[in-house]
Amino acid sequence: MADILLTHSYFLRFDPKQWKAQKPYPPLAPLYAASLLKQHTIDHTFYDVMFDKSISGVLDSIKKHRPKIFVMYDDGFNYLTKMCLTNMRDAAFEMIKFAKSLDCIVVISSSDSTDHSKEYFKNGADYIIVGEAEQTLLELSNQLLNDKHNLHEIDGLKYVENGAIISTNKRENIKDLDLLPFPSWDLIDIPNYKKRWLKSSGYFSLNLTTTRGCPYKCNWCAKPIYGNRYTSRSPENVIEEIILLREKFQFEHIWFCDDIFGLKPGWIKKFSELIISNNLHIKFKIQSRADLLLEEKNIYSLSIAGCDEVWIGAESGSQKILNAMEKGITIEQIYQATNLLKENNIKPCLFLQFGYKGELKEDIDATIKMLFESMPHDIGISVSYPLPGTKFYEMVKEELISKFNWTDSDELAMLFKNSYPQGYYKKLQRHIHKTFRRKKIEEIYRTQSLTLTDFKKLIRYPFYFFTSMPKAK
Repeated sequence: MADILLTHSYFLRFDPKQWKAQKPYPPLAPLYAASLLKQHTIDHTFYDVMFDKSISGVLDSIKKHRPKIFVMYDDGFNYLTKMCLTNMRDAAFEMIKFAKSLDCIVVISSSDSTDHSKEYFKNGADYIIVGEAEQTLLELSNQLLNDKHNLHEIDGLKYVENGAIISTNKRENIKDLDLLPFPSWDLIDIPNYKKRWLKSSGYFSLNLTTTRGCPYKCNWCAKPIYGNRYTSRSPENVIEEIILLREKFQFEHIWFCDDIFGLKPGWIKKFSELIISNNLHIKFKIQSRADLLLEEKNIYSLSIAGCDEVWIGAESGSQKILNAMEKGITIEQIYQATNLLKENNIKPCLFLQFGYKGELKEDIDATIKMLFESMPHDIGISVSYPLPGTKFYEMVKEELISKFNWTDSDELAMLFKNSYPQGYYKKLQRHIHKTFRRKKIEEIYRTQSLTLTDFKKLIRYPFYFFTSMPKAK
């Protein structure tokens, strides 16, 4: 028995591309929520659906614990969760219905429930938490467990009253993140995650977050949980957690899953100094912006701290498209940051986005040109994905065709009418990936001694020739 049962709705098996990769990260956000409940001695347990074949495991957990409150708390730090995939939504609805059949009070915190509140209430949700959720969940739990219902006093909450959706005042973000207890890692089967990483990659990577939110206003980027504000943990607090987790779990690599790592002036430099002074030898990857990397000798500081990869939101090689996105960077900055990362022995990786409204063949060609001139270590390619709450969504919502979200992270469906037909962009993505992989193998063969991993890549080399640029009609 438990007063509260926490879970989340991201099933790795329901996302075929990610299941094949076998590089899973624990759901960080609900672990933060659990740690705050623990700090306030509220009885709770947690069920991780990450590796389940179906929803039956979490249903069995609901039957076993018969919680008064069933909380589905998604990981707002993970971009896969923020994509609001329909495979996960369908599973969420089934879990909600089952919990309601056992008279549980159902509480939801997720990007998807923020965007599609009516559907979640229709399927049985009692409360939806909007925005940063730990404090709201704590206050709501205290009221519900003590049979109090002064719901209007709780900021950041939605519920239905007399057939209408009621929204309370907006919840202000936590200003001092150092006051939060570290996530409840003890609730996670870390050996299972570690086993999968070692098998797929030969090392174990764990996810940490140092910030919340993003102050930049790229008009396609949805921020339903932490918004356009930016708060940061202190470097000292982050280092303390790294030391504790390394002693406990013996990981070799960290993914800092912040939207933007180290935006606060001087933060990266201080973090680097603490990594060195504490004799921490770790590799890590981050997400950042080209313009930010070029400031304050950030790339040098990252290099000496052990940064292995930096993923830059490049998006396009067309300045016209970057300006339309309100990205706030230039093509020249992307080139400069990529080259400087290479000079400092950090692997530059680029996120690219095709299909933004108004993109034409010459813009696509400009992006391909930038890619093969800069030749980063790796790439991620997506198509423009209109999510509620963004300026981009408002621009195209009248042109949405028949669906509003992808089924899984590899669907790459163009959800609105655009310059080129359905199917073109997925063919474009496949063509660019194959061409890029072929050129990377050729680059390795020319410039360095071959490792066993490189020989494995060479075996697939002929496969990458079977591709052609799709016709833009």
